[in-house]
Amino acid sequence: MKPLLIELGTEELPVKALPGLAQAFFDGVIDGLRKRGVAFARGESKPLYTPRRLAVLLPGVADEQPEQKSEVLGPYLNIALDADGQPTKALQGFAAKAGIDWTALEKTSDGKGERFVHRAVKPGARTADLLPEILREAVAAMPIPKPMRWGDHDYGFARPVHWLVLLHGKDVVDAQLFGVSSDRMSRGHRFMHDKPVWFSTPGDYVEFLRGAKVLADPDERRERIVLEVNAAATAAGGSARIDSGILEEVNGLTEWPKAVSCSFERQFLAVPQEALIATMETNQKFFPVLDAEGKLSEHFIGIANIESRDEGEVRKGYERVIRPRFADAKFFFVEDMKQGLSAMNDGLKTVKYQDKLGSIADKVARVATLAEMVAAQVGIDPQQAREAALLAKADLQSRLVGEFPELQGIAGRYYAAVENHPLEVAHALDEAYMPRFAGDAIAPSPLGQVLAIAERLDTLAGGFAAGLKPTGNKDPFALRRNALGLARTLLEGGHDVVLHDLVERALSLQPVAGKDISSFDITSFVYDRLRGYYADRGVASTQFDAVENVAHDSLPDFDRRLNAIGEFAKLPEAEALAAANKRIRNILRKVEGEVPDAIDPALFVEPAERELGEAVDSAVADTGPLLDARDYVAVLGRLARLRPQVDAFFDGVMVNVDDARIRNNRLALLKRLSERLGSVAAIEHLSM
Repeated sequence: MKPLLIELGTEELPVKALPGLAQAFFDGVIDGLRKRGVAFARGESKPLYTPRRLAVLLPGVADEQPEQKSEVLGPYLNIALDADGQPTKALQGFAAKAGIDWTALEKTSDGKGERFVHRAVKPGARTADLLPEILREAVAAMPIPKPMRWGDHDYGFARPVHWLVLLHGKDVVDAQLFGVSSDRMSRGHRFMHDKPVWFSTPGDYVEFLRGAKVLADPDERRERIVLEVNAAATAAGGSARIDSGILEEVNGLTEWPKAVSCSFERQFLAVPQEALIATMETNQKFFPVLDAEGKLSEHFIGIANIESRDEGEVRKGYERVIRPRFADAKFFFVEDMKQGLSAMNDGLKTVKYQDKLGSIADKVARVATLAEMVAAQVGIDPQQAREAALLAKADLQSRLVGEFPELQGIAGRYYAAVENHPLEVAHALDEAYMPRFAGDAIAPSPLGQVLAIAERLDTLAGGFAAGLKPTGNKDPFALRRNALGLARTLLEGGHDVVLHDLVERALSLQPVAGKDISSFDITSFVYDRLRGYYADRGVASTQFDAVENVAHDSLPDFDRRLNAIGEFAKLPEAEALAAANKRIRNILRKVEGEVPDAIDPALFVEPAERELGEAVDSAVADTGPLLDARDYVAVLGRLARLRPQVDAFFDGVMVNVDDARIRNNRLALLKRLSERLGSVAAIEHLSM
């Protein structure tokens, strides 16, 4: 076993694709070795990469494959040999193809009889002979949608390739890739060490490149960036805002990261800080510095890919590039405040929302109506909800949102505060868009939750009515995301409102009636999104099905039932009772005519049915108040105590007897039992 190093040196690779390319290259090499049976030790190895290189470093790879055994089946004896026991042409041809005399062939048997077989063992190939092909396969399998071509070559890659290191132990493995021959020479930092880096063994790789001002390990680079940014922010008297996405981009842009402390004029802090942060992070990949209260300060941190001899010039460059964008943001903000939210709202009448659904102003009116209704049901001032809803889309007409679309809602919050609208209304304009992305929190305030619910109800109802239901990967109105946002807000906000009723009202407000679209279609769509939400929390699909198949008033009620069925499933009685209820449902389903409700204890014949009848009466009496209190865990816990009587009934009682009165009485008893067993969830779904 010898260490293996493969490094592919390129021009600067696309930053967002870089981690994925590195992982695919690493996986491709591993798969190639594994497919050929070459033993290797992976250890703690991982993809290594910088903007100019992709590398695979393995601590041990075998010198050669193991022996290669082969077995080729030949003709059966009745075909291979003639009556005199001599080889037929079929056998002679098989032997010739194998390259041996027919007498050297072995025999084997299968279900059809005895036949000839050629077994051979040959030495495994040298790993050095296999690596060029493994390398080509790994590169060909990388996800590069638009390969770049260079020179007059026919081949293409993500970026032009300039060098190739391929070492197995101390030896260079001869290979050609993209017109480049392999050797042991890499390259250092483009500016700080613009000269070759020579490796005697793969173990030199990370250390020697570090000496050439290149950190090949992305984890080491990331750690250095975080340490330097935090140190610089502390020195500036604040704390750094380190967005994980921006951190990854900066990590993919640098080989030798160096933090540079910068600042801007304090006058720009009058602009909404989200606009300034968006400019620094999204456009320039800088790290803002926040003060002790978590507000943006005039400091920020840039990451250079060089230790400059004149850091002041680097600082000036970083400060210069953000100033025009900050000035634009300030201008837009001031002009928007002069215009005011009312004027912005008027402009929404001429902005189309969707061909069949009218203008954005039309949507605002529908959302305001829904917000009033929802507010009344959850104990929020309906008039305040209407006021907030009528302002919620105004900032779409602002210059600031036109320049920074990600500030939708945030800009409205600032403008509402400037115009002295109630603070809770101003915050609701921003919170109405929450959750904005996967993993984001729901709106924190009750008013913000009302707006978020109303907004998503209208979007879903309108999308379905206009025929925009998602198909495959297409979801132009983001209805899946809106459905999950609606469900999460109702659920996590604890709003005990009937989803079906809300959806029906939202559908009734749409200017177009969707063909064959009902409120059931939309509520089912919402529950489909919830299935994944709960699956991420470890809830079994059988438990979700069990609750979805019973009537439940609201999503918080659904959640309580789901928690209860999860606890019930842990009980030793659960499986037997689930199977029993499944059996009961099957029996009742086959009954011709209606199963009676009345049970006559005088018609009980067997002791087991009398005991079950008494046990069911007791369980119904005990669980009635618990159901009213929605104490579903206690309900199912009490019902679990019915197992002995249920088991005894099915062991000793025949339901479908000839006497119709006794039969119907037993069916009525099973009906009552099944209804109570299914009062929290359709527990039969727990039965395999």
